Amino acid sequence: MSLKLRIEEDMRNALRAGDKPRLGVIRMALAAIKQREIDDRKTLDEPESMAVIEKLVKQRRESIVQFEQAGRDELAAKERAEIEVLATYLPEQLGDDEIDAVIDAAIAGTGASSMRDMGKVMAEIKRTAQGRADMSAVSARVRARLAS
Repeated sequence: MSLKLRIEEDMRNALRAGDKPRLGVIRMALAAIKQREIDDRKTLDEPESMAVIEKLVKQRRESIVQFEQAGRDELAAKERAEIEVLATYLPEQLGDDEIDAVIDAAIAGTGASSMRDMGKVMAEIKRTAQGRADMSAVSARVRARLAS
């Protein structure tokens, strides 16, 4: 079953169950996918749909930081709950050891030796870890590894 069909099915189930918070998040995700399809004038494939969900998760993570800095813990908690719902549509996340192994393989595969090679390394990592790791955190780890 495609990601979009799975989201539509979950929306119907949440509607039947009367789970309004979950229903709102699912509707938002489906609307974002449909908006992207309209903007691109094509039906999104699986990786493209997953990229939309990843973008929504990233937006929520950024909002959490801002809400916490502003002392709005209730809004940060709401964003965390939305991330939990959205995470069910993403593949299982890589652990720290797995991320380190991917970074090591990408650095070795590209022959990277300095910060100038950061783009090559990130492109290589993106192919294998996209959707399975927070790419901003991976980027920070790669930057630290190349700087040393």
